[in-house]
Amino acid sequence: MNDFSYTQAATAKEATTLRKDTPTAAYIAGGTTLLDLMKAHLQEHPQLIDINALPFRGIEQTKDGLRIGALETMSDVGEHPLVLQQFPAVSQSLLLAASPQLRNMATVGGNLLQRTRCGYFRDPAFPCNKRVPGSGCPAQDGDNHNLAILGVSESCIANSYPGDFSVALAAFDAVLTLEKGKGKQRHVPLTDFYRLPDSTPHIETVLEPGELIVAITLPTAVPAQRSTYLKVRERSSYAYALTSAAVGLDVQAGTIRAARVALGGVGAQPWRSREAERTLVGQPATDATFRAAAAAALQGAQPREHNRYKVELAQNTLVRALQQVAAG
Repeated sequence: MNDFSYTQAATAKEATTLRKDTPTAAYIAGGTTLLDLMKAHLQEHPQLIDINALPFRGIEQTKDGLRIGALETMSDVGEHPLVLQQFPAVSQSLLLAASPQLRNMATVGGNLLQRTRCGYFRDPAFPCNKRVPGSGCPAQDGDNHNLAILGVSESCIANSYPGDFSVALAAFDAVLTLEKGKGKQRHVPLTDFYRLPDSTPHIETVLEPGELIVAITLPTAVPAQRSTYLKVRERSSYAYALTSAAVGLDVQAGTIRAARVALGGVGAQPWRSREAERTLVGQPATDATFRAAAAAALQGAQPREHNRYKVELAQNTLVRALQQVAAG
């Protein structure tokens, strides 16, 4: 790990000013992702700005839905009664992630900024367009068994987003509040927050220099209340998803009136499937409908040699999640 200075910011203005003065500085809260990246020399920052004293906490009901402060921990959000009642899939996505110790430390804002688990990205001995633009992507023809099959590009297939929480947020129309400094804020839908790799895989989000994630808003919706998050992984705990699905349904008299679908483990970003949703709405809540939706969700997949299994696995994961919600 490189040497760095450490500063505790007392206000959002102080934090954003410090970051703008030193563009290569980084914010730190729980630190569970950032410190790992720094220890592996994947990110080097001359200054860390501690934001734990900032007022970005609280879980409250508002006229727009549920507002969650970005400095709340994964555990506290996942176990909160309002989240459990109104967004069970969101709760499940948090409580199925990491370990209890990490969930007690990690903040939900930091959780949204996880980086790919691709072995080529995490081993500086290999070239990687995400680390050094233009150096190449050995994952294209190498070990790509757990990498993305949706939203990939010739520059990068290693952008398989590793998180769970953001998949559920993508399904249920979450909006992020970003602090720009001097009291200025902007609101970005979660589905617009992450960037596809295209020719610039090293640029992963739309965050501007110095911006902070300060809150997450989840709008109240019937499908969110009747929802689930299903995660398939190589071992039963403390493992990243091979595939996952966050789904919610509004079923009346056996017919699907509204649907929300997002996939994890398969996309270059948390993958909202509007195609699956369109296939579901207006149709009977049957296995045939669910299989048709799963086929639509993976229609644009671009698998490589070692991750072809993800097409069928993701389809089966989605069908099972839909079955669980419909039965509930």
